[in-house]
Amino acid sequence: MQTNVEIKRLPEWLKKDVLLNDQSRKVYSLIQEYNLNTVCQSARCPNKNECFSRGTATFMINGNTCTRGCTFCSVPKGKPPELPDENEPLNVAFAAKTLELTHVVITSVNRDDLPDQGSEQFASTINNLRKEISNVTIEVLTPDFRGVKSCIKTVVDACPDIYNHNLETVPRLYSEVRPGAIYERSLELIKFVKELNKEVITKSGLMLGLGEEAGEVIQVMKDLFSYGCDYLTLGQYMQPTRDSLSVKQYLLPEEFESFKKIGLEIGFKKVFSGPLVRSSYHAGELHRAEAGSIEA
Repeated sequence: MQTNVEIKRLPEWLKKDVLLNDQSRKVYSLIQEYNLNTVCQSARCPNKNECFSRGTATFMINGNTCTRGCTFCSVPKGKPPELPDENEPLNVAFAAKTLELTHVVITSVNRDDLPDQGSEQFASTINNLRKEISNVTIEVLTPDFRGVKSCIKTVVDACPDIYNHNLETVPRLYSEVRPGAIYERSLELIKFVKELNKEVITKSGLMLGLGEEAGEVIQVMKDLFSYGCDYLTLGQYMQPTRDSLSVKQYLLPEEFESFKKIGLEIGFKKVFSGPLVRSSYHAGELHRAEAGSIEA
């Protein structure tokens, strides 16, 4: 994979200057009022201000401390100080209803410390959203649950519309980027979701710019499709903190467009590929768009 962009300088196409507006303030206020977390804030997403200004956010349940040590992520890591908040599922539903969301994305920290690894909280959140918002579409972005099928089944049985689990990178870089995760285990999770309920749309994503080669990315895409993945997202990795992994490459926008074309040729129903793409960025638009029509 080649690029002519200097690594230490942030390319112009990755720079955003979105000002706060009334919608942004409403989102911040609701997050505080209902004592909620968002991956937008905890993971320092570069699209946070844009999404908040549109009155949307990706809710992060099961607390704000992750039991894993992924080196690309800025979410606080360690031993969670408390059990998941029993009021959190209903509070997410109230916040989403107030924001008039029609597509809600729910993600979570890893909770390897819990017997159910936080899966029951996913199910409860889905159920509360269904009660509070009619005709809502729900997308979950879950951890790998260490491959425990009962945990995966708990989430699938709650009937999310979309089940997302990100592979994040190529197998060669897993030990550095996703310590504690196993490439094949993540693929098996996606396959198992489809086995449980073929109507659930499966989704996964990769960050690019961590030192992967183009051929490796294409092979991961082929693996995902062969394991039953429907939607694919590809975005540029951006170092969130000084302690996080450094960026090895900044891909050009046309390189993302090339991967999108390859993904559609492989057979994915939809591919959202671009420098600022994240798995939950414009997730509702991706779901509603005609195959291949959404622009990053």
